[in-house]
Amino acid sequence: MENRMKSIAQRLEEHASPTPSKWRELFDFLETNKSWLRHSQNIAMLMLDRMEELGMSQKQLAEKMNCSPQYISKVLRGRENLSLETLTKIENALKISIIKGEPVAV
Repeated sequence: MENRMKSIAQRLEEHASPTPSKWRELFDFLETNKSWLRHSQNIAMLMLDRMEELGMSQKQLAEKMNCSPQYISKVLRGRENLSLETLTKIENALKISIIKGEPVAV
């Protein structure tokens, strides 16, 4: 898989425009952080499902968590490296359990 990703990156680089582009930075970011990004995306989906169940808006969640609606929007995009403090605020605001301590398949 790693060789395949490198070959994809090489092919993209061969066809890249001489004008600077952010694709390489994004590719490197996604590749380097794929483990926690997967968790962030799963948490975002869990949050969205629970918000729908509760009929809660992003603004209402922001108020419950004492943060800005813009930050909630950022979290719900699934690319935020969440702290334990933020995870606890999410759990309390949505009355869900995110950190369960269950074994995961790797």
